[in-house]
Amino acid sequence: MNDVRWLNSDELQAWKKFVAVVELLPGVLDSQLQRDAELSHFEYFVLAMLSEAPDRTLRMTGLASATNATLPRLSHVVARLEKRGFIERTPCLEDRRATNARLTDVGFEKVVDTAPGHVTTVRENVVDPLTAADVDDLDRIMTRILSTIDPEHRFNPGALGETQPTD
Repeated sequence: MNDVRWLNSDELQAWKKFVAVVELLPGVLDSQLQRDAELSHFEYFVLAMLSEAPDRTLRMTGLASATNATLPRLSHVVARLEKRGFIERTPCLEDRRATNARLTDVGFEKVVDTAPGHVTTVRENVVDPLTAADVDDLDRIMTRILSTIDPEHRFNPGALGETQPTD
């Protein structure tokens, strides 16, 4: 225990604020999406990742990587979205052992309809309180943290689905 490098008061204060954001932000995002689109943030994230993929299709393993999800969690969520007509699963033609998830036209419409409210919530709660320099700092800081907790770069932070969906 003598080798522990305890947080100093500035580090502790920053850490507690970081934890507060990590704990509070998911509720803010989920509340808006549930209210306006009857989706959880993770469900929306899955749809958004597919909307940005070529042919709106990804292998389930690729979608799991893009959403930082385990395959069992993703399979459960995709099954729910499939029942709502937003996604369809098909065998992968290149690898018969794999399954593809494809965003349906109804699913794409859902993303297009949902994106403006979601990005407004992100902007109001995260981006707008910051200056341009703060956004640069946040990006730099998050890149450093991600390089430590995700050294293999499995999670693709460049594809967070917060931009306008494209055809």
